Amino acid sequence: MRGRFAWPIAVTLVVLILAAITLIIFLRVESWPARTGLEKLGRDVRAAFIDIAHLQPRVTINNRVYLEQTTPTSELAILSRRMEVEHELLHTWAGSSKRVKLHGTFAVKAGFDLRHDLAVDVRPNEIVVQLPHAQLLGVEQDAVEVLAFENGFWNRISANDLQSELSILPQLARQKAAESNLPAEAERALQQQLNERIHTPQPLRLVFTGPVKKD
Repeated sequence: MRGRFAWPIAVTLVVLILAAITLIIFLRVESWPARTGLEKLGRDVRAAFIDIAHLQPRVTINNRVYLEQTTPTSELAILSRRMEVEHELLHTWAGSSKRVKLHGTFAVKAGFDLRHDLAVDVRPNEIVVQLPHAQLLGVEQDAVEVLAFENGFWNRISANDLQSELSILPQLARQKAAESNLPAEAERALQQQLNERIHTPQPLRLVFTGPVKKD
């Protein structure tokens, strides 16, 4: 009697297992074109970042890691703007005045500090790129011109005066770049560069994390 009941149960279990395996294979085959399409998009996004920033971000497809980040991240400069600033020192002591006026030209770079997380999530309806907000990365001096250099009779211009005035110029250039909203322009420029390199049916959306840097 036990044998008579065991065989039908065993056959039923075998049939159920075979049916489950068949269903899994069917679903895998059905989803193959979609998965391969998303994987191709993931590779395209990775290639775009390698081209733009010489780094490979972490790529996930439907919240599953497809490619790990393998290249050490660094700063990515997107824009460089020429900033011209002036500053003047006018000091009078005991009726004697000294005056120094300088004009500086600087290249201010804006971009992203990618030492923080950079991740790409490829989804069926959109591609999401997560990265920190853009910020001012550096100020490089191109030229400094002396517009005025006038010594008083006993109130003389010192080396410290010159050093102080020279140190103020890059601060003014950075401030001017921040007021012109150069970081926000860098974010828009990165979006444009990615759109030009990656042609996808679904939208590519940049999600900026962390506070906006106001230098």
